[in-house]
Amino acid sequence: MASSIKNLSDFSHITVANANPFKFGIVVAQWNAEITGALLNGAISGLEKHGAQEENIKIIEVPGSFELITGADILLRDDSFDAIICLGCVIQGETRHFDFICDAVANGISNVALKYNKPVIFGVLTTDNQQQALDRAGGKHGNKGEEAAITAIQMAHISAQY
Repeated sequence: MASSIKNLSDFSHITVANANPFKFGIVVAQWNAEITGALLNGAISGLEKHGAQEENIKIIEVPGSFELITGADILLRDDSFDAIICLGCVIQGETRHFDFICDAVANGISNVALKYNKPVIFGVLTTDNQQQALDRAGGKHGNKGEEAAITAIQMAHISAQY
């Protein structure tokens, strides 16, 4: 497996747009807080590293990954946002709950993006276990929160051009 041998959060091969002119919303799930907190730190760091101003980053917390959908919808009622980043973590358990939540969150986030015609970024880890989540929240596979931030910057830039 290729992902087991490298950090996936390497952006050295692309030019990331300047985030300075854009306003970002971040919706972060409180469930699995150790993971989502690390994703949030990665997202903020990624935005600021590429020029986003602290006052142009709005963060709201929601109970769990399912509620990311409503959180994104709430933020996008304010049309000043250029992109929304949704951060969560769903870890496989013993029941099919995992499948239902992951499917609903992916579809819901897509629907919110289409409803508002704005980039809504899927920064939700869907892992088999806690270690896989830790590896993707600042561990050996990088930080998916930072990746979500880079995606938000790139999509806000593209959206502003068209």
